[in-house]
Amino acid sequence: MAVYGLSKKAVVKAFKERRLSVAVYGLGRMGLPIAAVIADKGANVTGVDINRRVVSSINSGVCHIPNEPGLKQMVERNVKAGRLQAAEGKAKADISIIIVPTEVEDNKPDMRAVAWAAQHIAQVLEKGNIVVTESTMPPGETERLIPILEKSGLRCGIDFGLAHCPERTMSGTALRDLTAAYPKIIGGFDNATKEALEGFYSVVNCVGIIPMSSIRAAECVKVFEGIYRDTNIALANELSLVCEKNKVDALEVFKAANSQPYCSILEPGIGVGGHCLPYYPYFVMDAKTKLIKTARAVNDSMPLHGVELLKEMLGSLDGKTVVVLGISYRPSIGEIRHTPAKPLVEKLASEKATVLVNDPVFTKEVIRKDGYTPIRIDEIEHIDGMVLVTYHPEYKTLDFSRLKKKGLAAVVDGRNALDGEFIKKLGIRYRGFGRR
Repeated sequence: MAVYGLSKKAVVKAFKERRLSVAVYGLGRMGLPIAAVIADKGANVTGVDINRRVVSSINSGVCHIPNEPGLKQMVERNVKAGRLQAAEGKAKADISIIIVPTEVEDNKPDMRAVAWAAQHIAQVLEKGNIVVTESTMPPGETERLIPILEKSGLRCGIDFGLAHCPERTMSGTALRDLTAAYPKIIGGFDNATKEALEGFYSVVNCVGIIPMSSIRAAECVKVFEGIYRDTNIALANELSLVCEKNKVDALEVFKAANSQPYCSILEPGIGVGGHCLPYYPYFVMDAKTKLIKTARAVNDSMPLHGVELLKEMLGSLDGKTVVVLGISYRPSIGEIRHTPAKPLVEKLASEKATVLVNDPVFTKEVIRKDGYTPIRIDEIEHIDGMVLVTYHPEYKTLDFSRLKKKGLAAVVDGRNALDGEFIKKLGIRYRGFGRR
C-alpha cells in the first residue's frame, strides 16, 4: 500500500489491521530487535541480510543474537505467526528501514553498507513507499542517498518519502529501549513523510514521538548523544589522573562534587568500547571540534595508563605473566568492537609480558580466533599481575586468596569494581583508576 502522504490515523489503522509491510535491512544486534518488535506490533516484516546463515536461521524461527532478553521468544513467536521472515538482498515493502553498520575507517565515516542497502531498495522501490535510515548517520548522509534511490525512476518528495529516525538502543535492553524507554526521533524529508512516520512509530513506541525540523537535525540528535557521553567520560578520566597525581580518591571526590545539583561527573575507567561511542565523534570531527578530538584521545589513552599502573606496582613487565579479565566492551555482551582490551594486550606484549585472556562470554576458540591466548581462571598455574577490563558478573566471585597462592602480586581494576581493601589485606597491591 502507498503510505507516503497518508495521515497518522490512516497509518495506525493499516498497521493494526496488518496491512502494512516493512523491510528491515540489517539483522544484527539492533536490526533483528527492530524487525521483531515491528512484527510483534502487527506489521508484516521481512528482514534483509547478506548472511545466508542468518536468513536461514530466522526463517527457522531461530534467534542468532545472544544475551538480548525476550528477543529469542519474540522471534520464535512472530516467525510462527507468519509476521516475520528473512530474505537475502532485497524485499518489496511499504516502509524500508536501513539499520546496517556505519563504520569508521582511517578516522573517516564509512557509509558503504548504507549505500549498498539503498541500491537494493532502489531496485524494488515503488510509488508511495518510504525509506528510513535508523543507522547512526553523519549529518547530511541520509539525503546523499537520494540520487541512489532515484535510480528507481521515482522522485524523492514526490513519489516516495525519505527520513532519518535513529535507533536509540543498547545491547541487552534493546526491546525495552525500542518500545518503552525513550521518545522516537523523526526527521522527514517533507511533512508528508513525517506525518506518516509519526503514525507508524506511535504504534511501535509508547513513550512518544519527537518530530524534528529536518533530516539533518534528526541525524545530529543521535550523533550528539554519543559524543556527549564520550566527552563526559573523557572528563572523568582526566580528572581521575589529577586525583592520582594529588594522591586522593577520585570516587570520593566525584561523589562529593556530585552532591551539588549542577555537577554530574561520571565514573572513570580503562577505556570506551563498542560500536557507538568511539565512532560517532568522527562523524562530525574537523579542525574546529577540538574538544571532541581531545576527548577521543583521552579515552583512547586509558588502556595504556592501565599498563603504567601495573608497571608502577610490578616494575618491569618483562617475563611477567598477566591475566586480562574481559575483552567484550560491556558486561555479558558478546561484542569486542573497539574493545579497550586490544590496545592493553598489545602494550603488555610490547613490554614482553606473557598475556593471557579470560572472558566468560566467549569460548576459548573465539578468544583465540581474535588473536588472544585464552585461559580459564581455574587453569591459572602462575600469575604476576591482573587487569580487569570488563566487570562480568562471574568476576564477583573471584577467589583472590587462591590467586595470591599462584603468585598474584598486583591488580589493576579498570572499572573500580573490585574490593580493593580486601585485595590489599591479602598482601596484593591494588590500583584503581583515580585511586591510590
